[in-house]
Amino acid sequence: MKSSMINQFPKEIIFFGGTGQAKVVRPIIEHYGSKLIAVFDDTPNLEKPFHDIPLYLGSQLKEWIQNKKKTELGFCVTIGNPHGRLRIKLHDKLENEGLIPITLAHPTAFISPNAKIGVGSQIMAGSIIGSEVELGQDCIVNTNASVDHESFLGSGVEIAPGATLCGLVNVGINGWVGAGATILPRIQIGSDATIGAGAIVTKNVERGQTVIGNPARPLKSTGAKK
Repeated sequence: MKSSMINQFPKEIIFFGGTGQAKVVRPIIEHYGSKLIAVFDDTPNLEKPFHDIPLYLGSQLKEWIQNKKKTELGFCVTIGNPHGRLRIKLHDKLENEGLIPITLAHPTAFISPNAKIGVGSQIMAGSIIGSEVELGQDCIVNTNASVDHESFLGSGVEIAPGATLCGLVNVGINGWVGAGATILPRIQIGSDATIGAGAIVTKNVERGQTVIGNPARPLKSTGAKK
């Protein structure tokens, strides 16, 4: 797993993703003295997230960076889940172009000194990353979320606001834990699984499964019976 220095940014940064995540991340990079200079997004006719920052289509990126000094330009993929795998893909694409991935944490977040934070991860206001926690590439731990001791988040995982992961929890690639959910100790969450908002997870969750409720149970299909 790659790791990176937290809040060590180039002076100029671009975002890929022009919706709510961009609005949450911008104040963090500015707090540490960096400047957002452009936002890219593949969504046609998307409204600009910032009146003072130009918005471009993703297809314009390669031409746009031709006249830039890539080794001095940072990037952050500001796209939330369920698009964790896309976040990883875009991160790798931008890094291959020679841009510098940033790893950030809000100044009010607590990160244990022995935690390992993967490149491109984003730790938001009031969140807690406990002892010996490991985060993969491009994880998002949102406002007031808590990831307790010895837990492991695979790349592309997002923990929504107010969620609690007790100790020794393992979340697979692109897992998504909803707002206010609680995952009890030693639980295994499979890749691409979704934990519904407010759920209390007491048993392991399979790959790709969605669970809701207290105690959390698999979401039943709403398809019509044949």
